[in-house]
This record gives sequence, C-alpha cells and structure tokens, in this order.
Amino acid sequence: MKLFGNWNYPNPIRFGAGRINELAEACRAAGMAKPLLVTDRGLAKLEITSRALDILDEAGLGRAIFSEVDPNPNEQNVEAGLKIYRDGGFDGVVAFGGGSGLDLGKTLAFMAGQTRPIWDFEDIGDWWTRADPAGIHPIVAVPTTAGTGSEVGRAGVITNSETHEKKIIFHPKMLPTVVICDPELTVGMPKAITAGTGLDAFAHCVEAYSSPHYHPMSQGVALEGMRLVKDFLPRAYADPSDLEARAHMMSAAAMGATAFQKGLGAIHALSHPIGAVHHTHHGTTNAVCMPAVLQFNRPAIEGRFGDAAAYLGITGGFDGFCAFVDELNASLGIPKNLTELGVNDADIDSLVQAALKDPSTGGNPVEMTYENTRILLERIL
Repeated sequence: MKLFGNWNYPNPIRFGAGRINELAEACRAAGMAKPLLVTDRGLAKLEITSRALDILDEAGLGRAIFSEVDPNPNEQNVEAGLKIYRDGGFDGVVAFGGGSGLDLGKTLAFMAGQTRPIWDFEDIGDWWTRADPAGIHPIVAVPTTAGTGSEVGRAGVITNSETHEKKIIFHPKMLPTVVICDPELTVGMPKAITAGTGLDAFAHCVEAYSSPHYHPMSQGVALEGMRLVKDFLPRAYADPSDLEARAHMMSAAAMGATAFQKGLGAIHALSHPIGAVHHTHHGTTNAVCMPAVLQFNRPAIEGRFGDAAAYLGITGGFDGFCAFVDELNASLGIPKNLTELGVNDADIDSLVQAALKDPSTGGNPVEMTYENTRILLERIL
C-alpha cells in the first residue's frame, strides 16, 4: 500500500514521503509571502531544518528562523518570538518540529495581531472570544515527531514560567491552515524520543477512548489509533529507517490529537504539572503514569477496554490490555515510576492541587478528588 494522500480531516493534510518539497507551495496556499519558521534549539541545528529553509529560500520566501523555544515553551519564548515576528514584518508561521515547536509556532501566529496578554486566552469558558480573529496569522504545520498531534489541534500548551503551570491557549483559528506530514522527517529521531512521542500518541488515544463524553467519531478514531501504535511503534523503535512504520506512527499521532476532542483524563492531568515543575519529557511522563491510571479508572472502563483488547488482538480483556501496556513500556525502555524518570523531592501536595485544576480532569471517567489523586500520584512516584 502506498502511504500517500491528501486529507481534509480535521484540516488539509498533505501526507507522504517527500511532501516537505511542497513546503513553499503550502505557504503560498496559506497566503504567506514572508513566513517565519519556528522550531526548537535542537532541531535548528539539523539537516532537515536546513532543507526546509532551503526550500523556502529557493522559492523566494526567505529563510527566517526563530528557535529560542524551550522543551516546555513558556510566555517568555512567546514574547521573544513575537518581537522577532513583528519587527521582521512576517505574515505567517511555519511551525516545525515536535510539540514544543508546533505549539510555540501556533501561539505566535495566534498572538501576532492581539493586544491583550496571552493568559487572557486560556481555554476557560468563552475566553477565546476575546481574541481578534483578524489578528491571527496563517500557520503551516510540519511535524517532525510522531506523538503530540499538535498539527491537527486548535490550541497550544504554554507554561507559565512564574507559577510553573501548563496553560492551554485555545482558538478555533489556531488550527493550522495546511499540514505537511512527511514521515521521512521522523527517521532521525533518537530511540528514546521515538518511544516517548509514540507513547504520547498512545496516551491520547487511550484517554480519549476512556472519556465518558459522547463522541462516537472520536471513539472510533482512538481505537484505530491504538492499533497503529500497537502494530508499528515497536517496528519504528527497532528500525529507525522503517518508513512504513514511521508513516503509520505519524498517522497515529494525528489520530490521537483528533480523538482527544472527546476529552483527556488523569494521565495528562498529572503529567502536565509534573512536566512543568520537573521538566520531564511529556510523552514519557504519560507512559509512566498510564499503568496506574488504567487501574485507577478500572471500575468505569473495564468493559470498554475488554472490547478494545478484542479489536487489537490482545487476549485477556482488560487485564490483558494492562499487561500489554506494561510489556510495551518495558520493551521501549520506559522508566517504571517517576523516581526512575528523575522526579525527586516532589511536592506531592502542590502537584495534586495542580492536577485537579488541569482541564484534563473533566474527561476522566472516575471523578478525581484530592484524596484519590494523592494516592494515585504516590503510587506512580
């Protein structure tokens, strides 16, 4: 099967090996004449980024780049990027990279023409209506990992550097205008990043599938996303040059982020504050939290995941699914607990309070309280 095509779900996606060559065309289709490529510091030094800049430059679109992006991007990164963007007279963003580059790039395009501070647009109630839609600039998203799925999302996760809280900045027009999914860009990922980002995609699917909200379309997308991760993440991890596995994982990442419109849950409610305070890799933190959260949610999801296990070809129902997760984590070198991940001297009370304030709690199938969330976090530590 040739893994190549143009999709329009949830936004226009150009999928397939070599599609990065269409970057300049995609920028023009989005209405850009002078784009700013936004990525993280590590990616800025790599050949794939130079290649993207060459494509833009050769098409007369310049080769401007902003890469002062932290692994957990914060409002200081946003302010620094906005100064470059506004002073340079750019008219659109190429958001290039993993979750940090994509989220920061999308947020810069969103904030380009706004006058209010960024925290006025947190994903609370109808706060998104405070934004001036005319001040939101176009975005071409180019993922270089297969996990976050931010290329199909309408939000960016930005850390408040003063409070160490991850905030979701949301607006419908933050959905990228065009997406280029080229699995060749993910071939150079280190094994640990392949594992962590792939399990991030898996966590998105698991939590969307667990969510009690009614959204059968997302439910179906989440189920097939889990299957793709089950079948192809071990292959991508074992052989980084396996382009078929890389392509299916890129699809799974987009599927997970599409599915979690149905909701996330305790995995993300915990991993957001843990990552913000202890600077752990988001997807790897999700993977560490997942086994305990599955057991925490067992009373509400046991039957549902028995059905999922049957679809995935896993025997043993819910217990079989949990055993598969344990085995997958172990095979990919995921730490068994947060201490092994490097979380030391944790302020458990603060992390629990932050988790309960995280918007992901609303999608968890078992109500999260201070008491049961503290027990859950202690178990994961």
